[in-house]
Amino acid sequence: MLTWQQLRDAKFTEYEDAADGWSTVSNRADAARVRIEQEMAAPLRATQQGEALTSADRDLTRLVRNYEYIHSECGLVRTTLNALATELAAAQKKLKQALDDAAGLGFTVHEDGSVEYPRSTELPGSPGAASGTGDAKPGAPVPFLPGAGEAGGDPNKGRAEDIAERISQAVNSAIEIDNRYAGTLRKLKAPDGLAVTDDMLMDEARDMGDVQQAVGSYLGKEGIPDGKSPADNKKWWESLTEEQREGYQTLYPAEIGALDGLPSAVRDSSNRIVLDEARAQVQQKLDALGPEPPKTIYTAAGAVHNPEWTAWEAMGGSKYKGQLEGMKAIQSRFDRTGVDDLPPAYLLGFDLKGNGHVILANGNPDTADNTAVYVPGTKSKLAGARGDIGRMQEIWDASHQLSPGKSTATITWIGYDAPQSIVPEAMEKHWAHEGAPKLNNFLDGLQTVQGGPDASHTTVIGHSYGSTTVGAASKAPGHLAADDIVVAGSPGMLVGDANDLDVGKDHVWSLAARNDAVPLGGKVAGLGGYKWDVETWHGLPYNAGYVQTVPSDEAFGAHRMAVDTSGHSGYWKEDSTSLQNQAAVVTGRYNQVVDP
Repeated sequence: MLTWQQLRDAKFTEYEDAADGWSTVSNRADAARVRIEQEMAAPLRATQQGEALTSADRDLTRLVRNYEYIHSECGLVRTTLNALATELAAAQKKLKQALDDAAGLGFTVHEDGSVEYPRSTELPGSPGAASGTGDAKPGAPVPFLPGAGEAGGDPNKGRAEDIAERISQAVNSAIEIDNRYAGTLRKLKAPDGLAVTDDMLMDEARDMGDVQQAVGSYLGKEGIPDGKSPADNKKWWESLTEEQREGYQTLYPAEIGALDGLPSAVRDSSNRIVLDEARAQVQQKLDALGPEPPKTIYTAAGAVHNPEWTAWEAMGGSKYKGQLEGMKAIQSRFDRTGVDDLPPAYLLGFDLKGNGHVILANGNPDTADNTAVYVPGTKSKLAGARGDIGRMQEIWDASHQLSPGKSTATITWIGYDAPQSIVPEAMEKHWAHEGAPKLNNFLDGLQTVQGGPDASHTTVIGHSYGSTTVGAASKAPGHLAADDIVVAGSPGMLVGDANDLDVGKDHVWSLAARNDAVPLGGKVAGLGGYKWDVETWHGLPYNAGYVQTVPSDEAFGAHRMAVDTSGHSGYWKEDSTSLQNQAAVVTGRYNQVVDP
């Protein structure tokens, strides 16, 4: 049982020193993860091949996973110890204030916490006035203080009772704090071995919840900005101590990883914790369902739908498989750092909400000379992220080759809920309007971290319905934080003229393959805009009046670029003119854009 003497004499700096040690381990583990990926694995992948590369890459990937786990778990220990020291110090401060008050009044505090006081002579002649001493213990229902209580009472008795009660409360508070944190700290341990298993990551997620609950008064989630501008988020982050930043990163990684306006390295480190834990949780859910049954079974009567597959599907089978596929695509991009000169990848956003979201950058946009943000369209989601991630790798490669002396970052932005069907969802405008504020916040966040609108040449690339979302973002309050807009296979941008977009018509560029039916379909859905004009085809008028236009129409006024690819999804074919035209805009080499 803790005594008030032990609480008074305790040195909580020892906990803080221990926390500093765990902090060092956590930070070094995160730095080691970055060093392995960028300085060891990347050169290895760029120069080696065959079984030797496969074996070394496997070992390095496991080591990266180990360091990610160490970073998170040691960070939780650090935060727990710092919070423990802070809360105990607060209880100790209350105790010492009570002891100082007792000493100032000439009272004596006994070992059991009772307070001996001299009887007051402040009220001579009253029934309460007497010589000698009294003994006060905690628990008096209403401590008597000067000016209160029954007439003729002894003020010293009230003062002593108040001090005794404060001593008791301080000690009991310290006991509660010690018990609460002792249970949390006992759980922060890992089994022996070199492999980080899914069970360990599941345990890490539980540890995070336990620590969040334990340290709520020290480092609460409510302290994180919610709904603020990227500039406000940046200001908040910069106002924190290094200790607070480290604590928030490992204790609330999902919230910190999603915060526009924070450095990309910070968001990446936090989101990798979220990704690892999510992957383990989804894999466990899928494993619990058992192997996927065949969708169709064959009987003497012929092929019939398998009810076992229907049940498996109803419990989330395909959903979990898709989520895992999306997460594997992210990991695959991590593993390709250094291959074909690809720069490090930064995970700027990740969650499993709705259809799942991922924001993944090739290169660090904070310091990039050129930045491209790709907004995909209908059916985009975490499960199908592999193709969208691959498109931005192609844009990065083409841009890097076109402008090797400049740094380029290309970003796959699946940061909104896109329509998941052509009919009816892709014919509705609300998906674009709901996604627009999210896109604007992200672009504002990039610009805030980069240092202003002139720090990086930024291009937003909208594909299919993604271009509709870009159009809605340009129409939304504020300003689209971009220099150029490129749209590919656009069904319409909700405006009738390129000049209606924030960047102005000279910086709006359109790609549309001859056999891409989406622009026409967009007009049927009413996703274009309207204007009084004469519609022409290669300069020949064919319609006049209040016409609906999409970016591939001459009347829209965008720069129409040459396309040598076919279909709705071929605009990122390697070495194609379609791809090279996009890279020319991304790098600001407008004179190299090929006209149709």
